This record gives sequence, C-alpha cells and structure tokens, in this order.
Amino acid sequence: MIRWLDSADPGRVHTEGHMARAALEEAREQVAAFLGTRGRQVVFTSGATEAINAAVFGAVARWSESGKERPRIALAGVEHSAVREASERQAEIRLLPVDRAGMIDPHGVTEAIAERPTTLVHCQLANHEIGTIQKVKEVAEVCRESAVLLHVDAAAGAGSVRIGFDQLGADFLSVSAAKLGGPRGCGVLLIRRGLRVPPFIAGGMQERARRGGLENVAAAAGFGAAAAELASTLEREAESARRLMQQLRDVALCIDGVEAFGPRDERDRLPGLLCVGLDRVEAEPVLVGLDRAGVAAHSGSSCSSESLEPSPVLEAIGADADHSLRFTAGWSTTEEDVRMACEALPAVVARLRAMAPG
Repeated sequence: MIRWLDSADPGRVHTEGHMARAALEEAREQVAAFLGTRGRQVVFTSGATEAINAAVFGAVARWSESGKERPRIALAGVEHSAVREASERQAEIRLLPVDRAGMIDPHGVTEAIAERPTTLVHCQLANHEIGTIQKVKEVAEVCRESAVLLHVDAAAGAGSVRIGFDQLGADFLSVSAAKLGGPRGCGVLLIRRGLRVPPFIAGGMQERARRGGLENVAAAAGFGAAAAELASTLEREAESARRLMQQLRDVALCIDGVEAFGPRDERDRLPGLLCVGLDRVEAEPVLVGLDRAGVAAHSGSSCSSESLEPSPVLEAIGADADHSLRFTAGWSTTEEDVRMACEALPAVVARLRAMAPG
C-alpha cells in the first residue's frame, strides 16, 4: 500500500495515471478472483456499509422508476444494523422469521414475497454475532423465481468461507476489506452481470460510472493483496480458527449455566466465532475481568457498544443480550491467545458469581 499512498489520479492519461490505473485494476482482478466473479462486477467502496447502502439505493431507485407503490424490503432481525437502517430509511420493512439458531427459512421468504410485491430481499452470508451460515442459494432461488433482487451481506463470512458470487445467484454482494486482513476504509459491492443500477455516490464517472469520486488506489491495492493471499490460504486459516475456537468452546460449555448460541453443527457456523450466554452474572463485569487478564471479547449488551439498545440479533433468537459474550479468532489469533482465554473465562465467571448476593 505504501507505494500508492500518493498515487496519481488513475483517470489521467499520463504515465503516473496509467501506473495507478494498472494497480487499481490488478487489485480489482485479485478481489474478483477471490470472490468468484469477474473484475467488471467489482465496485470499490469505502467499506461494507457504503456497499450495503449502495445496493439498497440502487434497488429502490429501479423500483421507483417503474412507478410502482412504495418499495418494500424483506430482511430478518439478525441482519447487521447497516442493512436494517439503510433499508428502513428508503422502504417499508417486512421482517423475516428465524429459528433459535438464527437461520432464515426460505419458505418464509416465499411467503413474504407472495404477501406483497417486494423490491429487495437481504440474506446475510453468515451472521456477525452468532456465526450462523445462511442458506443463501435456496433464498436466491426463491428470489429469482419471483424476479426479486437479492443482496447478500458477506462482510462476516468473506475470509472464513469460500464465496462464488457468479454461482450464488445473488444480485448484490457486499464485503469489507478490514474483516479479512485488508485495510480499513475499503470494501466492494459486487453487482450481477447485466444488472444496471444508478450510483449511490454521484459526481463522477469512476468505477464505470457506478461510484463517483477519486479512487483510493492504496486501499484497493491492500485489499487486492489480502484477497490474493487468502485465495490459497483460506481453508488452512479457517481450519486453524475452528480448532482454536473449539478449544475455547469446550472450556466455556463446561462452566455451569453457559450455553452456546447458533447452530450446533460446525458446518453451519463460522469457524472463528463463539457466542455464549451465561446465567447469574451480567456480561459487562465479565468483559472487564477478561480485559484485565489480557483477553479482548465483546457482548451484545447495550453497555458494551456504541448502541443504546441490546443486540437485535440476540433479541431475534430469543437470547438475553445482557448475559452474552462473543469471542472471535482470526488470521492473527495464536495458541497463546486461546490458552489465556481458556484460563481467564472460568476464573472470572466464578469470581463474579461468588461476589453476587445470595
């Protein structure tokens, strides 16, 4: 990335501009190859949040041009807040049901579409809090049969599971570079071949007139490098994360009153994510105790994030967000990290329960 921090405008015809363009297009091809599509389908953005907003904006704009009634978007309560809020701003929302594991039922999508014309359905690739891997291809078949656009938020899944966009059946797919070892402030929106949507950010002909604004060549180059690395290491990294997280999972479930959220079958959940609920102690003091032991974890409680509300994901599956803990293992996680967590978690929970009245 350092080489391109002061790159020329890739839209210029001079030598420096051509060099920047070459770097940008090489990164585009690297990201496309990793996500199973062609470079022409890749639109660089400032991150997954912008990509999500662009997908919603494009779908709603197409609907509005047809002169139809107010647009309607279907999504489940387990979707990321960026998906939910971008949709609420521009359309009427139809909530899709999920089971206790946070899985979206394709039949529920069929019913929602049949109930009233729908412009867009959201179905995340995998859940960012409980790790559930969704049945995206089945949902895509339902949407295709009804000529409804489908957006897949793959920010949590990319880098952990292999993605083939062209075979997935989706119309849009959003990814964050930061989630898979790339730079912050960079992402992509994949748009199905042949689908024409107006740009969310207007003001230039960049990205084949699909996103205005001078391209961030350095960030794109970093994203491309991470994608190229993962193209050959993804399965190995995923297996390492699965093994490490299973160690912590085994320890956590030996603690009295602890349950794991999400699917039981490891094939249906992300390899490097563990979300648990624990009774008789709230998450906040547990997080503080873990932090003092050198372990960084998270919770769906309102006190543990910028939001003033508890996690809507945990609410959707009927779990108590104030008693939840979430651990993640990724490409930088070591055996020592997990050993520390395995030692700290039972000790912190036991100490806090002993201090509780009664």
